[in-house]
Amino acid sequence: MNQLLKIGLYYDGNYLSNVSNYYYFQHAFKTRINIEGLHEFLIQKISELEETKKQYCKITDAHYFRGRLNAADAKEMNKLYPDRVIDDMLMMENVVAHYMPLVPKKDGQKEEKGIDVLLALECLENALARKFDVLILVVCDSDYLHLVRKISALGIRVMLLSWNFHYVDDFGIERGTFASWELTRACNYPMMMQEMIEEGILNGDTLVNNIFRQYETKPTIKPSFDQNPKTSIIVNLNKEKGYGFIQYHPDNIFFHFSQIAESESAEFLFEGDTIEFCIGTNERDGKKMAKNIRKIQPAEDN
Repeated sequence: MNQLLKIGLYYDGNYLSNVSNYYYFQHAFKTRINIEGLHEFLIQKISELEETKKQYCKITDAHYFRGRLNAADAKEMNKLYPDRVIDDMLMMENVVAHYMPLVPKKDGQKEEKGIDVLLALECLENALARKFDVLILVVCDSDYLHLVRKISALGIRVMLLSWNFHYVDDFGIERGTFASWELTRACNYPMMMQEMIEEGILNGDTLVNNIFRQYETKPTIKPSFDQNPKTSIIVNLNKEKGYGFIQYHPDNIFFHFSQIAESESAEFLFEGDTIEFCIGTNERDGKKMAKNIRKIQPAEDN
């Protein structure tokens, strides 16, 4: 007789966000990861690995851990709505969210502190109390190696979801994530998600495509930029990293090479060139940026 196979699922929220941003900004899908679709994919994979029917595989506990801005900072940085979208998405899939306040660094930036410890403690406590059969970790840091060893000692199989990628974001900042080799090797079911997703896309795998399907609740989308072009000059270019700045009162305005009009080429843009552009919004952080950039050719003398 088949028995229920109990699955615990634990997300490092910052890691998941980096992965989701990669597929939204860099991948051809241009869509964020959908938690519902990811859960469907995981249940199918576990049923195959555990050699049991899918209906006997159940995610009985799912938890999400992340550092979070306070309300005032989130409002100032235009993060309140994105935070609520994440909350709604987690609630719809019965994922329990655990937040800790971001703490300031010496340079004024804010960072997560202690969230990995909280994840490990909650995971171990629930594993002991709920007696999971399989534990899924969506993490990459080698700091979780000791947790995996403790969980394995309890006789619980561990699945690890990992991605390895590198890209430059809209601000020219290098981003990337790489799973710890020691952590990967310690798990029973290491899932190299990037390779599996690319293979699934090529094969038309419905489960893989559903990982990227749109959420049912979508915000009202405003125009990405106004339709009144401005004229100014380029004051700074970084062709190696693919971005620059345009002279614009009161501060210079950022642009990414991806926003250059299709008829133009970054190869022929130089500092001091006069350009036409529109004011838009960076979807990632809500800040202003230049879009639909076109070089204005100087008038020929008669």
